[in-house]
Amino acid sequence: MTTARRLGKTDIEVPPIGLGTWQFSGGRGIAGRFWEAIPQTTVNEVVDAALAGGIRLFDTAEMYGNGESERRLSAALLAAGKKPGEVTVATKWNPILRTASSILATIETRLRCLDPFPIDLFQVHQPFGFSSVEAEMNAMADLAAARKIRFVGVSNFNAARMRRAHAALAARGLVLASNQVKYNLLDRAIEHDGTMAVAKELGVAIIAYSPLAQGLLTGRFHEDPESIRARPGPRRYFSAFHAKKLEESRLLIDTLKRVAHDHGAKPAQVALAWLTQFHGDTVFAIPGASRRPQAEVNAGALQVTLNEAELTAIDRASRQWGAGTSLVPGLQT
Repeated sequence: MTTARRLGKTDIEVPPIGLGTWQFSGGRGIAGRFWEAIPQTTVNEVVDAALAGGIRLFDTAEMYGNGESERRLSAALLAAGKKPGEVTVATKWNPILRTASSILATIETRLRCLDPFPIDLFQVHQPFGFSSVEAEMNAMADLAAARKIRFVGVSNFNAARMRRAHAALAARGLVLASNQVKYNLLDRAIEHDGTMAVAKELGVAIIAYSPLAQGLLTGRFHEDPESIRARPGPRRYFSAFHAKKLEESRLLIDTLKRVAHDHGAKPAQVALAWLTQFHGDTVFAIPGASRRPQAEVNAGALQVTLNEAELTAIDRASRQWGAGTSLVPGLQT
């Protein structure tokens, strides 16, 4: 069983599996159209299942339905009887076509959307703003000084930008808590481009989004390749879901199934366990869930502890076809 661990050098302690809530966007905005709109009752069920399974980290963003995901997450946490301080809530500022001043100008909107839950971790969502990394981090530091947020993180930052963010915050007496990036057994690029190494050097947590590679690591599409056609959003067009590419990743899926069988678990749970255990305490994962059973499976990964032989076998199966590059197009979540 996996216990809680510190998120980077912060005092936040949570289990390493959280819940990503992009799918709570309600079909709103560009980002929201990637997923089918699910009702609040289903959102409540997903969050309730996550909590029941031990999950305490919930990640959302302004970009997810223009605040709709934040509002729905807050409502679901309240419906589950949670109070401020009982869970850890992370959200993100959207920097696209904005300057760092927007961080300060929009914080009250973020707080209203999440009310009554505070922002434990506030992240710069993309490296695409009109201001420098230093200006963005200083604005974030101002929010921390004003007690509007607790800790600062970034998302989709490469190694060099992560160093700059870390240095800028250090100059203000703060730590860079985390870098949220795409990382899974079918996309291990951050191990090769320096991102993982710098995170470990600086004590920055890696928060892995798309940890199940848009569902590929569950194995269900290998068992039924045609099922992707019934899925909403653009995934059906990704080459990774085509028959030829599915065969390329079958060795990994078979390895996950074999290890899962030994643990009485599911391949998805083994994939999440590997992700959060292979690098010690560095990596946290935030799989999404659109239905209660999915959330239950994800949370169940906290009960799976892999031994060194299993970690190595999965690592080798992942590397055999070359997981240094992405099998699935980069979705900036």
